[in-house]
Amino acid sequence: PGREKLPGTAEEGYIYCGPSGSGHFVKMVHNGIEYGIMQAYAEGFDIFRNANKPDLPKDQQYDLNLADIAEVWRRGSVVSSWLLDLTAIALAENATLSEYSGFVQDSGEGRWTIEAAIDEAVPVDVLSAALFVRFRSRQEHTFAEKMLSAMRQKFGGHVEPKTEKKSA
Repeated sequence: PGREKLPGTAEEGYIYCGPSGSGHFVKMVHNGIEYGIMQAYAEGFDIFRNANKPDLPKDQQYDLNLADIAEVWRRGSVVSSWLLDLTAIALAENATLSEYSGFVQDSGEGRWTIEAAIDEAVPVDVLSAALFVRFRSRQEHTFAEKMLSAMRQKFGGHVEPKTEKKSA
């Protein structure tokens, strides 16, 4: 209440979404989208990390510097974002992300987004898969899950458990 009377535009970073609850609804969906974006980065970089496996044909083995890839992508690539900036920082600090357990918490907004999608009969394949990966991360810990944990710590100071269960 009251926001509708204040100056500001979407271009300035402000928006009046409508009646009570609509702003929270927009933020909830924002966080659901965030889950999907983070998951896409984590999976992509996990592919890079595994590109040098000895069981791959020699001409398909690549010893890639993940921090450098993240750094170059964040400088004008179509997939650049603040989350990628944070990914580049995390990988530059620790290329193996060994300080992260891979346990990835969810704060509820992803669940609420999926519940809203169910209520509205809207398919949300990526958003629901991203939430389910967070559930799985509490059982096993892959590099992709460590990357998710690193991004959450970098953008929000979210502290994830440091315990190692099963690491890929």
